[in-house]
Amino acid sequence: MKKRVLALVMSTAMIASVLTACGGNSNDGGSASDASNTTTGDNSASADNAATGDNSASADTSADNSAATDNSASGEQTMDYGSGEIKIWVPDAVTGVTQTLCDSFFEAHPEMNGYTVAIEPMGEGDAAGNVITDVEAAPDLYAFAQDQMARLVTAGALTPINGDYATFVKESNDAGAAAAAQVGSEVYAFPLTSDNGYFMYYDKSVITDPSSLDQIIADCEAAGKNFYFDTGSWYQTAFFFGAGCQLEFETDESGAFTSITNTYASENGLKAIKAIRTMSESKCYMDGSSVGDAVNWAAIVDGTWDSSAAKEILGDNYACAPLPKFTVDGESFQLGGFGGFKLMGVKPQAEPGKLVVCLELAKYLSDTDAQLTRFKEVGWGPSNVTAQQDSAVQADEALSALGQQLQYTIPQGQYPGEYWSEADALGETICGGNFKGYTDDQLMAELQAFSDKMDALVK
Repeated sequence: MKKRVLALVMSTAMIASVLTACGGNSNDGGSASDASNTTTGDNSASADNAATGDNSASADTSADNSAATDNSASGEQTMDYGSGEIKIWVPDAVTGVTQTLCDSFFEAHPEMNGYTVAIEPMGEGDAAGNVITDVEAAPDLYAFAQDQMARLVTAGALTPINGDYATFVKESNDAGAAAAAQVGSEVYAFPLTSDNGYFMYYDKSVITDPSSLDQIIADCEAAGKNFYFDTGSWYQTAFFFGAGCQLEFETDESGAFTSITNTYASENGLKAIKAIRTMSESKCYMDGSSVGDAVNWAAIVDGTWDSSAAKEILGDNYACAPLPKFTVDGESFQLGGFGGFKLMGVKPQAEPGKLVVCLELAKYLSDTDAQLTRFKEVGWGPSNVTAQQDSAVQADEALSALGQQLQYTIPQGQYPGEYWSEADALGETICGGNFKGYTDDQLMAELQAFSDKMDALVK
């Protein structure tokens, strides 16, 4: 298996070098033949993308010398892209728009239309676990959350992205997204969003002070409304990081976890766990993070992906805010948490022609127009720096609240798979009332037990 993956990586590098040699010195990752491309005023995706700001390399600049054939009197070489099916995993919310974008891609690139696409729903948080179970059977393209990168690289499930593609990733996206797409110095994915974070939607007719967790709870209790805050692994860090705790893992170039910085078993961790316990004991508290599943709520911690649903439910009372502050033993803390990104990876391919099509398609699905289309359709926040300047993006209330919250977050790095299940279990234990009446010493013992499990993940 290792020999085969190495061969595929070498094939990728060969293709990338040919693409670089044929594509000129375009700074946007496209080819010299894209010089006539212009960007439309509204930056919206269309079937005419090849002439409206699509940065994909054109067919005659995507030639692999080992697979090229002489198709013209002048000796022009074009690549045999082959044919077949390209399987894609994306979150359920964007399956429809992804199909539309793929249709536009193949309309703009008829030389590659020997392929059909099969799009299946798969949450970005679940992608890695399913991919590494059977890499060979995994989809050709798949969206995943950045914290899964190390596991995927170690499993040989991601094609290294070189040449003009790497340049495109680094120069087209904000610095955080570009960094999230790398392990060490190697690029492994195409950024899709800079919005994998959370903030608060609230009913402004009920919530009088969205900056105070105590007041939010008091307002919800008085109005007979619910307050939703998921205390599972991803959202739970809002309390621990907000209180000043650290939990960070380091990886080597191969994606293996090598060290950990862990201060959960501390006075700061004690403050966090006590704050979660206090919140969970309120009669208005509900453990959850999905607007679509929430009932009778006046405030919910959620993400930009649910903005349309939140607007529909709250109507004129719709409002957004960064996470509030919480108070423990008379001391106030700003809720923090993770800030992260959605990425698209390409599985190593045995056929050089198919690999080029997959890379081009992934690039297309992550470029300016595609990101703006997803923003308009489902509210995903762009990582593409041009898309971020779009007037509609700039005016979006949910993205504005997220942007304010991100100053209190840490970039979501790489975490072992076991972290997520152990942190989920910790949150369930707290909210299940198991720690009710526990002394500080007893709570510290629970934090130490959790920390010991984390430390063991790198030993």
